[in-house]
Amino acid sequence: MTYTLYTSAGNFRAFKALIAAEYSGVSVDTSTDLSQILSQSPVGKAPVLSTPRGNVFESNAIARHIARVGRGDAGLTGSDMYEAAAIDGWMEFAANELELPACVWWYPVAGYMPFNAKAHEKAKADLALVLGKLECHLTTKTYLVGEQITLADIAVASALVYPMKLVCDKTWLKPFTNVTRWFNTCVNQPQFTAVIGEVKMCKEETCAPGQEKKKEAKKASKKKGKAAAPPAPVAKPKVEHPYKIMDKASPSPFNLDAWKKAYSNKSYDDSMNYFWENFDMDGWALWHMNYKYNEENKKAFMASNAVGGFQQRSDEIRKWGFGVMDVIGTEDTVLEIKGIWLLRGDTVEHLINANDDANWYDWTKIAGPGLAPSDEVKAQVKAYWTAEEELEGKPIQDGKVFK
Repeated sequence: MTYTLYTSAGNFRAFKALIAAEYSGVSVDTSTDLSQILSQSPVGKAPVLSTPRGNVFESNAIARHIARVGRGDAGLTGSDMYEAAAIDGWMEFAANELELPACVWWYPVAGYMPFNAKAHEKAKADLALVLGKLECHLTTKTYLVGEQITLADIAVASALVYPMKLVCDKTWLKPFTNVTRWFNTCVNQPQFTAVIGEVKMCKEETCAPGQEKKKEAKKASKKKGKAAAPPAPVAKPKVEHPYKIMDKASPSPFNLDAWKKAYSNKSYDDSMNYFWENFDMDGWALWHMNYKYNEENKKAFMASNAVGGFQQRSDEIRKWGFGVMDVIGTEDTVLEIKGIWLLRGDTVEHLINANDDANWYDWTKIAGPGLAPSDEVKAQVKAYWTAEEELEGKPIQDGKVFK
């Protein structure tokens, strides 16, 4: 049986039903015909779901209906009455507390409403309060309810897709590490990406029409005021990144960008030959990493998300690092997260400073200053950087390259 969901294009409220359909195996077609939306919905707004028995309106109700008519083993509505109620609570939380400030912030960017400075600042503050509640709840939890993704996660994450892509930049999100970790876990599931595609997190807040002009006017006003104002105190010199200092003090002949291009464009054999011909043992080191708590990895997709999150949070050192991380083993035995990284210098300290998660791994130097690579190490590096099916005699569940 196929249902039809009438919705405006890109409607985040429709994401809930479509993602639920991916999990529960329900076939849903979509229509963006405005006249059909108005005629099908008893309240005259999208989304609305057409079913053989009649139409279902309001996005939360539609998502629940899709989850209930689909596969029961998807578990989207909870395992018992308590979980069902808890899921309903988070869905109401998304609709009643989260959506309003989130939309007031990002709607002007999309052109849905004019920019208003006071509304903009209030929306940011209100959304911070809402995410603060979510942050506390997720301190000891992977998902909002139970041990798997439910409609609670789908509803809350759907409301955050556009804010996370457009306006919630890295600096603003700093207090919400648990929320960011949970959000990335959700949106990187195949059922989410099938509906919303890849979510690239916002690096710098996107300005709405009118907002940029106000920013420029504010800058101009500050410059004008500075002409008559007494000279400002001398700012402290900006501290350069340790890797930049290292590049200036001890330049290396090894070109990391050239290596990354070789790895991407050459055959594995040719790329590894290129690497060992150009590797600067005095200026770079190779490190084997092993997750300290592999026994806690129960699901392959969760371990894979942990790898993706680790690499995303290592972005600060991308100009000075390259690594391949794999999830090996099986859910029936042990899932292990392991990898080999190439880092500038002779320490992993700078990676650890950039990414706290690096503390949860054991790091062993296998080549670099004072340690020439043996034939065994060369074979190990090639296996970690090129194997696609099996590593250390165990199946590779997933592998990700940091480059």
